[in-house]
Formats: sequence, C-alpha cells, structure tokens
Amino acid sequence: MPECPAVIGITPDSRLGDLLDRWPGLEDVLVELSPHFKALRNPVLRRTVAKVATLRQVSTVSGVPLGTLIERLRAGAGLAPLNVAVESGGAPADRPPWAAQAAVARTHDARTAIEAGEHPMPRVMADLAALGDGQVYQLVTPFVPAPLVDMARGKGFSSFSVIEAEGLVRTFFRKADASERKE
Repeated sequence: MPECPAVIGITPDSRLGDLLDRWPGLEDVLVELSPHFKALRNPVLRRTVAKVATLRQVSTVSGVPLGTLIERLRAGAGLAPLNVAVESGGAPADRPPWAAQAAVARTHDARTAIEAGEHPMPRVMADLAALGDGQVYQLVTPFVPAPLVDMARGKGFSSFSVIEAEGLVRTFFRKADASERKE
C-alpha cells in the first residue's frame, strides 16, 4: 500500500532529497524561489548534499525564509499549509575575525571530489579532528555544505561560509581553544 503524502509531510526537518524523490515537480518550485536551487540540476549535488540536507539547512543556505520555503513546497505537493514558527536565518552573519585567509592552518578543496561523486565528509571530519586548539580549517566547495557544517558545530567547531562566486564557497572552521571550552 503506498504511503499517504500527509504521512511523509513537508516540515523543517524533512530531507530535501526525499521530497524531490517523492515530488519531482518541487524542483521547479525551488528554482522559482531562489536561483541557488538551480544547482539541484547537478546530478552529483542531487546525489550527495540534497540527500542529507534538511529544509531548515536549505533555508539558511538559500536565504529563503523557512516559513516561505515550507509553504511553497507544501502547496506544490498539494498538501495543506503548515504553520511554521518564524526563525532567524537566511541572512549572513558578520564575518568573525578568525575566518580570514591569513588565519588558515589547513585547506581542503573538495570541488573535484564532489564533481566525481565523492562525499567530502569523512575527509573533512578527519581533518577537523586533527586541528589544534584555536586553529582554522578552510573547506572549498561549489555550495555551502550545510549538513557538514551542522555536524562540525555539533562537535564544538565554529564555522563561517562565504559565497565568493557561483561554484566557489569557502567555509572556515575553527576549533575552540581550551579556555573557550571551559566557559
């Protein structure tokens, strides 16, 4: 028996890839919302990031307010509206002083690997684990790696992403030093 769309739902924690598998027409809705979503037409991005990114993460990366994103996707899928609490997000934060090129101790350019269909997460997490207190790591990708950023933050790293051009995003990660972790 097929699942009812209402059971699957479209909520802030829904995975983008699952929604696009279920409702392929939502890709057009996304592209109408923001040009950032044209990247979903890249099969590598579709197989990697879209599979793990939640709508909450997608909202932050694209700058589309979460409530608007959910509302438009639910309408496009033929689902009833869902009241989503307004959250801050979408607007980039001020660049922290530590997220500077001169502060970078180690860099990994993952663009070639991503284009080859590889996921950079294992390599990046190993690199981050090897960082010393207060050190900064730079990851270069063709898009903001929101799921990876969330995972790193969960492990105590600060992060900041800069979109420099189409297909060129620099994400800086910083390992807190011992005095910061005690607070």
